[in-house]
Amino acid sequence: MNINATLWIQWIPFAILAWVTAQFIWPVIAKALDERVAKIADGLAAADRAKTELASANKAVEAQLAQTRTESTKLLGDAEKRATAIVEEAKKRAEDEAAKIIAQAKAEAEQQVVRAREALREQVAVLAVKGAEAILHKEVNAGVHADLLARLKQEL
Repeated sequence: MNINATLWIQWIPFAILAWVTAQFIWPVIAKALDERVAKIADGLAAADRAKTELASANKAVEAQLAQTRTESTKLLGDAEKRATAIVEEAKKRAEDEAAKIIAQAKAEAEQQVVRAREALREQVAVLAVKGAEAILHKEVNAGVHADLLARLKQEL
């Protein structure tokens, strides 16, 4: 047995196997590895894009929240101003109404005073007639002495 011949005989199947592997098997494996590398790279790029989009979406949400807070603060301020204006208007209307009621009450009181004075004058006239009747001991006719009674009412 010759060592060199064995080496040559073993080297030939090895060379054939290496050539078959290089021609048919290695390109398929390399292609699968390249596809996997491309998929991983695409996934990482998509993750980076999603991260960037998330950051921009967060900024947009923060801006929208700030705008909403500003608008709600403005609306609350406007509502408070409107409420104050409504309260002031209601107070003014109530004061005007109170003034009208007081004026009506004063006018009514004046009318009642005038009516009371008239009634008092009538009663004094009747009492005066009765007093005169008692003094004169005869009946005084109110119809006959109407001018006298009217003058007496005016003096009272």
